Amino acid sequence: MKKAVIIGAGPAGVTAAYELLKKSDGYEVLILEESQEIGGISRTVRYNGNRMDIGGHRFFSKDDRVTAWWDEIMPLQGSPSYDDKVLGRTIPLAEGGPDPEKEDRVMLTRNRVSRIYYQKKFFDYPVKMNARTIRNMGFATTMVAGFSYLKAAVAKKPEDSLENFYINCFGKKLYSMFFEGYTEKLWGRHPSEIDASWGAQRTKGLSIMGILKDNFQKLLPQKQDKHQVQTSLIEEFNYPKYGPGQLWETAAAEVEKMGGEIRKGCRVTKLHTADGRVQSLSYVQDGEEHTIEGDVFISSMPVKDLVAGMNDVPEAMGRIAAGLPYRDFVTVGLLVDKLNLKNETKLKTLNNIVPDCWIYVQDVGVKLGRIQVFNNWSPYLVSDPDHKVWIGLEYFCSEGDKYWNMSEEEWVKFGISELVKMGVITSEKDVLDSHRERVKKAYPAYFDTYDQIDELIRYLDTFENLYCVGRNGQHRYNNMDHSMATSFEAVDNILSGRTDKKNIWSVNTEKEYHEEKKEA
Repeated sequence: MKKAVIIGAGPAGVTAAYELLKKSDGYEVLILEESQEIGGISRTVRYNGNRMDIGGHRFFSKDDRVTAWWDEIMPLQGSPSYDDKVLGRTIPLAEGGPDPEKEDRVMLTRNRVSRIYYQKKFFDYPVKMNARTIRNMGFATTMVAGFSYLKAAVAKKPEDSLENFYINCFGKKLYSMFFEGYTEKLWGRHPSEIDASWGAQRTKGLSIMGILKDNFQKLLPQKQDKHQVQTSLIEEFNYPKYGPGQLWETAAAEVEKMGGEIRKGCRVTKLHTADGRVQSLSYVQDGEEHTIEGDVFISSMPVKDLVAGMNDVPEAMGRIAAGLPYRDFVTVGLLVDKLNLKNETKLKTLNNIVPDCWIYVQDVGVKLGRIQVFNNWSPYLVSDPDHKVWIGLEYFCSEGDKYWNMSEEEWVKFGISELVKMGVITSEKDVLDSHRERVKKAYPAYFDTYDQIDELIRYLDTFENLYCVGRNGQHRYNNMDHSMATSFEAVDNILSGRTDKKNIWSVNTEKEYHEEKKEA
């Protein structure tokens, strides 16, 4: 038996373990997880009967391997008595009737609604040129935005920054209203300082023309192919009944059933290399250091930390890795009776709250980046969804700064004050309960030494039995399905003997590779 050591029990790590055990009986699989939780940033936090989705995770992908995998772990089904009140329909039974052991292991179908809250008005996201947008913006501003877009369409700027990328897609006026301030909140840098590749990766094909094309296609009678719909324009997605962590906890349990081992509270500190291979690694658990050998090492830990723990790293590679930047994440959960936001849409919701999964906060007068309405992700995230609203206030900061170091009490007071300022709630008396979560290295950033990352990738690829997967493992702001796809490719390489790792690093970088990929 060969031994595969996997660093991290997030989506990439759990997927790699599951695939390796399922496709081969020749590997002993061990996952080392630093925290006590499964799922990484895709975990579900439980607090006082309510659940929080850290960052929000839509289960939608153009990669058919990913959707098949999700369905294998947690099929779209439900018990006879389950009624999805939000959508007003009953989820059909699986063939053969309900399975008591799997009754709660179900995916729900959710409405995808995410709007922009700007100057106390709601705008569609992506922005649509409809009557409501014109009314909210005003005729004069709409005309300026229209001519600004036309100018950008005929006089393209060199896409040498995220700022120019967005201006080329939307025009300078819409960029200044809906992208500039929010992007600076997210990254702590002006878009002119950020590499354009982030925008190209996260908003593939999203532009005014892309939005108009999508709107036209929706007028046609035939059913749309999911491969042809821009990810940012989807109208429905699937979601585990009890949040994303439920799927990863379920998948981790399947890994253990197949003979895999998961050790929690294990912080990997060193990788011992020689002769172009990783020979072993060291980790700390309960204050004691342990060393374990392996034949294959799959890493989803931050590249920055991975390289820092390797021996005999060339100075230039160490410098690049040490300079890779991140943004850290804080979410403040607040339980309230109601929001001062009216549901003026035609969508049915519990308690008649707004139907948004996320509300993007573009106003630069507050630090708040997004508001999650957990009721709309799944009513099962909320202990009393008929009478209470459970929301998450999402903030972006840097580990060690004044915001990161604020106490939970300070964070709750700060979040409440911003909601009052925005008119979302009336006063702190509206808040019935609260909870804060902090996440380190939530968002790999695209500045500082990132422009030299290709050199670092070439160096890491010289270690034939080391495979870097996932968001932090590749320092890419990937979605959950992209992280899974990197693990699919890594396992395929391991089992086929392929030594070239280009396919692993190419996930979500080449448009034709992933976003437009179809099964033959």
